[in-house]
Amino acid sequence: MSASEVKKGTRGVVISYRRGKHLQHPNQVILLFDEIKTRPGAAALVGKKVKWIAENEREFLGKVLGAHGNSGAVRAKFRTNLPGQAIGTPVYLE
Repeated sequence: MSASEVKKGTRGVVISYRRGKHLQHPNQVILLFDEIKTRPGAAALVGKKVKWIAENEREFLGKVLGAHGNSGAVRAKFRTNLPGQAIGTPVYLE
């Protein structure tokens, strides 16, 4: 999948914070998009803007940093760290 095939408004889900065995990175989250299933597809999203909308209509803006694994997940960094309530909720490409 090329960068031109990725549409604005594509829906993804916040899976988790980026983490390891002993350390969690709350400034980066892992996102999984419905249409992206491979690492090259995830690489096409690098540099794209993403938006998460809280229940109180507050918007959190972020940017895709890179692929995470081989199943199409991506890492994203938000200007303001996402709260824990964001896990399992949708995000959208800008």
